[in-house]
Amino acid sequence: MNIENIEAFVYVIHFKSFNKAADALFLSQPSISARIQTLERELDVKLFEREGRHFTLTEKGKQFLPYAQQILQSMKKGKQQLQQMKATPYEVTIGCTVSVSNYIIPELVPVIQSKFPELQLKLLTASSEAIMEKLMNKEIDMGLIRNMTHPHMDSVKFYEDPIRLFVYEGHPFLEKHHVTIEDVGIQPLVFFECGSLDWMKLHHWFETLDHPPNIAYHMDNLETAKKLILKQMGIGFLPSLSVAEEVRARKLFPIDVPSLASLSLRTNLIARKGDCTDFYKPFLEISREILFPSTFP
Repeated sequence: MNIENIEAFVYVIHFKSFNKAADALFLSQPSISARIQTLERELDVKLFEREGRHFTLTEKGKQFLPYAQQILQSMKKGKQQLQQMKATPYEVTIGCTVSVSNYIIPELVPVIQSKFPELQLKLLTASSEAIMEKLMNKEIDMGLIRNMTHPHMDSVKFYEDPIRLFVYEGHPFLEKHHVTIEDVGIQPLVFFECGSLDWMKLHHWFETLDHPPNIAYHMDNLETAKKLILKQMGIGFLPSLSVAEEVRARKLFPIDVPSLASLSLRTNLIARKGDCTDFYKPFLEISREILFPSTFP
């Protein structure tokens, strides 16, 4: 049944005139009459009694009128709801660590925005522990944190970022074919750590040396550590993604240390158990499609 035919029927009754109904719907009077006739055939009843230019509703017409009005009202409410949803963006709040905020989120946002133009993405940067707490308190929808578990959280691997040794231009390690952890230990080190298990492994490896490592600077901020290395104040271990631009610009250089090859900084995507947002799975799938290329040779 065509909604336009029902609309013509209701408008004729509302304006008490075929001509006025036609004007309101930007149609001709014959078009309105044709729609009414089509509706009568579809219903297999006579809706109007016509006497020249005058008309009255039949009993069948009176019975059908409230249903026709209800159909149009439901259609109107449906359109309003869709327009309201279109006007109000779907909002998702993601909590993430500083390193994720600086180096991973900028890679994801352009692709996410192109696939979800109605999405309003809000970002909250904090420690992994704080993000976990905010997620439990329903202050955020999901989180990107270091590898942590919680009995009330769903947690899946999101990204694995290799931790490698980086040196500045002209450093003697660039001419050395084989670098050992003993070689690293005697160099001035700019030491950054974020508390993950892999940074603890690095500590344990240095503890195996005959002499303690030469830690010149101990930093809790990744960007500060990177800038000190760029200023040739020492060398250091950093997550690969954090120095991708500097490596491409040949300002910093990765050095292979075979005994430390397994180090990495893992980021997990977390959400409350049984309370994943509609955006959780698409976000994970899209993010996995974005291949973070091997940053270094």
